[in-house]
Amino acid sequence: MADRVTVIGWDGSPLTSAARSALSAATLVAGAAHHLALPEVPPAAERVRLGSVDLAARRIAGHRGTAVVLADGDPGFFGVVRTLRAPEHGLEVEVVPAVSAVAAAFARAGMPWEDARIVVAHQRTLRRAVNVCRAHPKVAVLTSPGAGPAELALLLEGVHRTFVVCEELGTDRERVSVLTSDRAADHAWRDPNVVLVIGGVGGAGAGTPAAWLMGQDPAVRSVRGWGLPAEEYATEGYGTEGHGPRGHGPAGAAPPDRPGAGEDPALRAAQLARLGPRVGDLVWDIGCAGGAFAVEAARFGAAVIAVDADPAACARTAAAARRHGVPLQTVPGRAPHVLESLPEPDVVRIAAGGVPVVTACTDRRPERIVVHASTRDEAEAFGTALAEGGYTVESLLLQTVGLDPDDWSERERSVVFLLAGRRSDSAP
Repeated sequence: MADRVTVIGWDGSPLTSAARSALSAATLVAGAAHHLALPEVPPAAERVRLGSVDLAARRIAGHRGTAVVLADGDPGFFGVVRTLRAPEHGLEVEVVPAVSAVAAAFARAGMPWEDARIVVAHQRTLRRAVNVCRAHPKVAVLTSPGAGPAELALLLEGVHRTFVVCEELGTDRERVSVLTSDRAADHAWRDPNVVLVIGGVGGAGAGTPAAWLMGQDPAVRSVRGWGLPAEEYATEGYGTEGHGPRGHGPAGAAPPDRPGAGEDPALRAAQLARLGPRVGDLVWDIGCAGGAFAVEAARFGAAVIAVDADPAACARTAAAARRHGVPLQTVPGRAPHVLESLPEPDVVRIAAGGVPVVTACTDRRPERIVVHASTRDEAEAFGTALAEGGYTVESLLLQTVGLDPDDWSERERSVVFLLAGRRSDSAP
């Protein structure tokens, strides 16, 4: 019974002496069709087409002889090594690596990539991969059939990015194409391929300081902390955003030199804590006003769509995002109607629009929703709408009092109801 397997990475270049030696002794070789066609594969060796790695591992474990697995690029980087090392197969794995497809793709583009996010896109994870592309300026996507460049482009509608599509790297049929994301859906792409998605703030990496940590370092582009004072995000002052003041009441405006109750940093911190935006999520911020919540959610690595009926509020939010170095998308329009064309959210913050917006959001089934209210009657209405929509509701009354540091006198006070809904697993 086989208890050892050699995994050989192949990047199109001639095989190393170690790889040739392992192949020459193999009595079973597993790999894709183009791997099994390599002249170094012994004619007498049993050939196994590598579809399901788990099935191939069981076949290898039961083989009497010497087994070799061929894989594209570095097989330890989002590759077959993880499955082969599973305890149930009992295999000892030796790896002969090659240049990963991601490294090769960035080399073809002539770009550094220590500041890139790297995601794997399958049909079941495609939406989350797209959210990473929305939220980060440099992303490498390892694609799969049904989750390739065209599908990425379709789900990125409304967000401008540059695609570098690298098809069949390392083969005679290698092709590298550079085009805008809105054109990628019109092409038929060959598998396997890697897509570099570039755009947003700092996408090309020019002029940015050297990284010390793989992926984007938040400290490079933003201030420390969150739940920051509203002044950190102010660009043109505060005012109405098409739905009334920072809340759900009648039309009106908070004083132009200070935010309304819905913009209080303590409320924002509580909302962020209950929503927990993270990499791969899509956040809706409905009633974005000055952009404080949208920017802070984006700083957590989530993709953000900021909605407001007032185009000036969208402009302020976009300016705040540029100031803090985070990509996000603004959509002017009145909820709930404007929400119909937006992609599915993971978490939602509602700052405007009332019960109809809460109901429209529960219909889209995000994991979590937060909404705030200035009166008890309004809070009860929101809580009822969340509960009827299949959400477990947490109700809080938040009060914050700003104090003068000189004499500890009260400077300002904010009192607001916070309703946090968590989708019930048994809900339809």
